[in-house]
Amino acid sequence: MRTLNLGILAHVDAGKTSLTERLLFDTGAIARLGSVDGGNTQTDSLELERQRGITIAAAVVSFTLGDLVVNLIDTPGHPDFIAEVERVLQLLDAAIVVVSAVEGVQAQTRVLVRALKRLGIPFIFFINKIDRLGARYEALLEEMAVQLQVRPIAMMEMDEAGFRGASARTRNMMGEPLFSTLAEALAGHDEALLADYVMAPERISAGRLQAALAEQVASGLLHPAYCGIAMTGLGVPALIAAIETLLPGKRRDPQGVLKGRVFKIERGWGGEKIAYLNLTSGTVTARQQIALPGGPAKVVSIQLFDQGRVEKVGEFGAGRIAKIGGLTEARIGDEVGMEAGPSSAFHFAPPTLETRVRASRPSETAALWAALQQLSEQDPLINLRTSADASEIYVSLYGEVQKEVIQAMLLADFGIAALFEESTVICAERLAGTGQGLELLFKESNPFLATIGLRVEPGPEGAGNSFALEVDVGQMPVSFYRAVEETVSEVLKSGINGWQVIDCHVAMTAAKFSSPSSTAADFRRLTPLVLAAALAEAGSIVCEPIDYFHLEVPAASLTTIHTLLAKAGAVTKDTVIEAGTARLTGTVASAMIQGIQRQLPALSSGLGVLEHGFDHYAPVAGVPAVRPRLGLNPFDRAEYLQGLR
Repeated sequence: MRTLNLGILAHVDAGKTSLTERLLFDTGAIARLGSVDGGNTQTDSLELERQRGITIAAAVVSFTLGDLVVNLIDTPGHPDFIAEVERVLQLLDAAIVVVSAVEGVQAQTRVLVRALKRLGIPFIFFINKIDRLGARYEALLEEMAVQLQVRPIAMMEMDEAGFRGASARTRNMMGEPLFSTLAEALAGHDEALLADYVMAPERISAGRLQAALAEQVASGLLHPAYCGIAMTGLGVPALIAAIETLLPGKRRDPQGVLKGRVFKIERGWGGEKIAYLNLTSGTVTARQQIALPGGPAKVVSIQLFDQGRVEKVGEFGAGRIAKIGGLTEARIGDEVGMEAGPSSAFHFAPPTLETRVRASRPSETAALWAALQQLSEQDPLINLRTSADASEIYVSLYGEVQKEVIQAMLLADFGIAALFEESTVICAERLAGTGQGLELLFKESNPFLATIGLRVEPGPEGAGNSFALEVDVGQMPVSFYRAVEETVSEVLKSGINGWQVIDCHVAMTAAKFSSPSSTAADFRRLTPLVLAAALAEAGSIVCEPIDYFHLEVPAASLTTIHTLLAKAGAVTKDTVIEAGTARLTGTVASAMIQGIQRQLPALSSGLGVLEHGFDHYAPVAGVPAVRPRLGLNPFDRAEYLQGLR
């Protein structure tokens, strides 16, 4: 059978979860419809999701269309949970982008469509809520073509848009205006079709159009657009037909070499770790030993997503998604199989906000730390920092809504009342030059049985941190080199001013040990001193995060908006006025975004729309901020050594 990993993506409140529920019902996977308002949908299973009516965590359901098994993945629409969407994008074959017929293209719609295009994931559109006042379809598609830089094709037509009696029907592919629209769009990338369309249009059959459309959808050249009402099911049958015939299902090999990826982690009722595994090749059976980056692990249980349910099975094959028990060391992004390795390819920027978290009752501080560690397993972009005794805990965030959700989850799932301080922006440090550090074995100033030499140098912007050996690997046990590399990675999280050092290349230039006395612990304890000396010699520049912004406001409010942006220190790159709407693009310090968001509604008569996201780091003007250092400070040698004692 063919399989299709299908994502449902949209801006918050466009109707993703309602559409997922309707697809399951119309394909026979569930016998009764749930609703977001009622808090009883298949995919919003978390209690917090039911209370708030929003999707927080990605959810999987499966249904069958003929010979096609569809693994349907409902994703969060709120930008604060973009990390959850990131993990889903890595396993999608295709996507449905849901757009509200009233609100149209919104900030998160742009972010998601850009990501789909960048990754080469084919997608189609579903224009939802056509019965609401102000609903549009073909006019909206024209806006989408301009704003999203896509080629949407209107596959349906509707009547009484904006009223309760709104209706929609599929257009005849061989009738006008769809025939001409399709033929012209397809001919741009199909010379044979172009020749027949010009010279002998009667040669073009519905089957040929259908096949050409499916091919160009799979290539990301065209994006068929359907319309309807997810709540009532209007237009959904046409969408289901498109899923079966236009989107690129794949035939995967259950007999092949084992290969898959862990894309989600959750905890069972007893606190045990459960890994969501997308299997792309081979077969997994219960009690089988499978390879993970952290070493082999035994599969204890398998729960397969099938026909709207999760069923306990003894095995599952390529193309399916299952929940696996027993993979205690698994982490999100881990590859499973012969070439198992961790994944570090994130397609969205890391969070730029940080807040301190405290337990309302000091006696629960240790429990708070343990709970946050579990939550960070489920979302690896929730970075945690803590002092050695866990008395100070910091968590990184995408936004204030995410803070509220984490606070509610701590209370609901762990019974811990937590207090979150005001969020601050996370800066970074870039090297100002090159530096070296060296500590020699048996020298009086070196209390450790190890020789380590390190050189640091700035790398290209956006290259990330790297580590290389410039010594003979065979002169020491491999575990000693690994200890140095792992410790370097940890020390770079807190540079001279306490911020993470970015785009830094570290080379190990000297290494020696004393057999049999030296241990990996000697290298772990000495590395921070050597690296700190190299960083201090190189010097660093504190950089703040800069966001790009796309701003749409009524043209009449343009002057006041320019004033607002000027006060925020924004750099406006482009301003376009069209049909009474002004569109501005540019960059601004991330720290100023929340202030702009608060003032925008009043200055734009409630019509302003701001889309923003991380763009780059830039040197901080004036005195750089210093981040409180947690734990031992290798930049103060005496304090560091005293702390180790």
